[in-house]
Amino acid sequence: MTEQDCLFCKIVSGDVPATVVRDTDRTLAFRDINPQAPTHVLVVPKEHHPTAAELASSDAGLLADVVRETHEVAVAEGVAESGYRVVFNTGPGAGQTVFHVHAHVLGGRGLNWPPG
Repeated sequence: MTEQDCLFCKIVSGDVPATVVRDTDRTLAFRDINPQAPTHVLVVPKEHHPTAAELASSDAGLLADVVRETHEVAVAEGVAESGYRVVFNTGPGAGQTVFHVHAHVLGGRGLNWPPG
């Protein structure tokens, strides 16, 4: 997949609509269209990086920004105190379907362990 074909790049550019929760210079957070919990927000870097592993090796600072924003989303959504989960699916074997790194912020209900 190229950046021009990437759904999340299109959301970042405004070509595809999304319900934006937070917008910073380097990240965008928006509601998942198929929520798995009452709070289910995706946090993406505005730059295209296909996986968390690739982002970690190429720009650890941007990865830190994504993780920091997951907490800001949890605070804004009111789930920070009760607890929330942050998930990066990395690669097709882990269930990644959009190859633009994204963190899922899940909360607002009990989250069992182990997941899925």
